[in-house]
Amino acid sequence: MLTNLQQQPADALLALIKLHNADPRADKIDLGVGVYRTGEGDTPVFRSIKAAEAKLVAEQDSKAYLGPEGDMGFVEALMPYVFGKDSPDMGGRIEGMQTPGGTGSLRLALAMVKRAGYQRIIVGTPSWPNHAQICADLDLGVVEFNHALPSGHPDMDAVRAAITGAQEGDAILLHGCCHNPTGIDYTNEQWDEIAQRIADAKILPILDLAYQGLGMGMEEDAYGLRRVLVAMPEALICYSCDKNFGLYRDRVGALYAMVSDPADLAKVMSNGHNLARANWSQPPDHGGAAVRLILEDEALTAQWLAELDEMRDRMRQVRAKLAASGTAGAVDLTPMGGQNGLFSIVPLSKDQVLEMREKHGIYMAGSGRINVAGLTMGNIDKFIAAVADVTA
Repeated sequence: MLTNLQQQPADALLALIKLHNADPRADKIDLGVGVYRTGEGDTPVFRSIKAAEAKLVAEQDSKAYLGPEGDMGFVEALMPYVFGKDSPDMGGRIEGMQTPGGTGSLRLALAMVKRAGYQRIIVGTPSWPNHAQICADLDLGVVEFNHALPSGHPDMDAVRAAITGAQEGDAILLHGCCHNPTGIDYTNEQWDEIAQRIADAKILPILDLAYQGLGMGMEEDAYGLRRVLVAMPEALICYSCDKNFGLYRDRVGALYAMVSDPADLAKVMSNGHNLARANWSQPPDHGGAAVRLILEDEALTAQWLAELDEMRDRMRQVRAKLAASGTAGAVDLTPMGGQNGLFSIVPLSKDQVLEMREKHGIYMAGSGRINVAGLTMGNIDKFIAAVADVTA
């Protein structure tokens, strides 16, 4: 029977990694893999994580099961950063659980809305490819709207039309900050409008906050999420620590549910636990425990936030350099200065992306998406010149 399975296409990004690794050119540039890199091209373990892991090794006295909810100390320690220090549980209306990374959180959230009777997810495109892939696997319909304009600004007319056209049984999936893959975020004023329109349409928001702290700052990057929550009776929040704690391979995430009546929380979370048990039983402990130790220790928290500042400042310097270069061939790079996070899209055709790779040793996704953290002060001029060359 296994022979009835159909061959699936290889993951394009994994194939790109292999091509880059096999390239013998010393000046090749990897702009495909979605991890942070230092100015030297490294993806180091945070110093604060190293300190927390040392403490964990010294003090942890058991590897016994925690249950499908995971490390609740980790889940609760994150809440003031996600929801605000004054009322992190929104008056007893929010509860969470640990998940295997942001992907696990999204999988759980979408499975919960499917079980609750939702039928369609409204998603701005382009979006992170796994959004649509998870929806397809769960047999949830996807309603697309255009996320951004060629000018590098959000397409507010498109999001307005998508919300206005929503039907009963629809939910909307929104990136909280540092939009993947465009880097184009809503302004605070636009978030204010979106929050009110979602509330008026009475649709469920699913907020994907995978890059908090990598855009403008921890508080600034939470504005949109918090504004939506104030306007809504219910919401699901998908969170990832993989990027802002550098815990990519440890898979550290959380799912939070907000309900209108605190009495409903136990029922909602019981479904989360039930679905988690059927999918992965319980999440891996080590990375979540390390985050908990950081957030419980004032000195480690300060060290972590300082490291996050270093990351954000470096990416802003790269973006400023790209913007200052102006037009490279037929491509205007100035909008990248106002974008946020790891990613931006360079408007190149597939043939031009291939030429970037074959002629210049610059590896990027076929869509033109680049990881700006792959650029350094040592290779950015080469990148700008290559864009000018292939679009001349």
